[in-house]
Amino acid sequence: MRYSIIIPTLNEEKLLPRLLKQISENHITDDFDAELIISDGGSIDRTIEIARKFTDKIIVHTEKRRQNISEGRNSGVKLSTGEVLIFLGADIEIPDIKGFFQNINSHFIMSRYLGMTCSVKISPDEELPEDRYFHWFLNNYFYLLNLIGLGMGRGECQIVWRNVFDQFHGYNDTLAAGEDFDLFKRIRQKGEILYARNLCVYESPRRYRKYGYMNVMKSWFVNSFYVLFKNKSRAQEWEQIR
Repeated sequence: MRYSIIIPTLNEEKLLPRLLKQISENHITDDFDAELIISDGGSIDRTIEIARKFTDKIIVHTEKRRQNISEGRNSGVKLSTGEVLIFLGADIEIPDIKGFFQNINSHFIMSRYLGMTCSVKISPDEELPEDRYFHWFLNNYFYLLNLIGLGMGRGECQIVWRNVFDQFHGYNDTLAAGEDFDLFKRIRQKGEILYARNLCVYESPRRYRKYGYMNVMKSWFVNSFYVLFKNKSRAQEWEQIR
């Protein structure tokens, strides 16, 4: 198996079907030698029921305590068999999913890169002017972090060789937030990360709509500071917005 597509979920019945239908209707698992894995944090809606229509590789968190997303992604890896791990957010959609995987084949496989990521935007169907401005800034800022050697990849799309993931012991499961930055920061210290600016995934704007960009960015930067200098996250729990 070349690719393992790992999607952490928690009460994602509204948006998860969109991504799973994309993967299924475009025959991604067959055409690109991939497996689809759902790592669920203990959903109480129809998330697991929906996931079972698309894959039988599902792992569910059953403990009473809240599972953080680092644990969810790491649990999905334990169920996987692929050489390359592709972590996707449950709320995303990919504008050209076949081209997305073809790009991974042609630019990541057989390259020097240890990891790969891409730009994140809001779908044109939902995009407001402020979405366009802030995502332009964020994508260029994160691209710059990789250029200067700090490393960054949004959790909506992170791609890592399995042996590299194992070498760095995966996501830090003590982090409630900033785990995506932490993993790529550690990987970037040992090798290069491909930031594919010509590719993008669309994320849900739900968090920005509820809190506004200023509050979301403040939370991100504070957590990044704590991860960078204190090796822990400022947030004790990342609020789910559904």
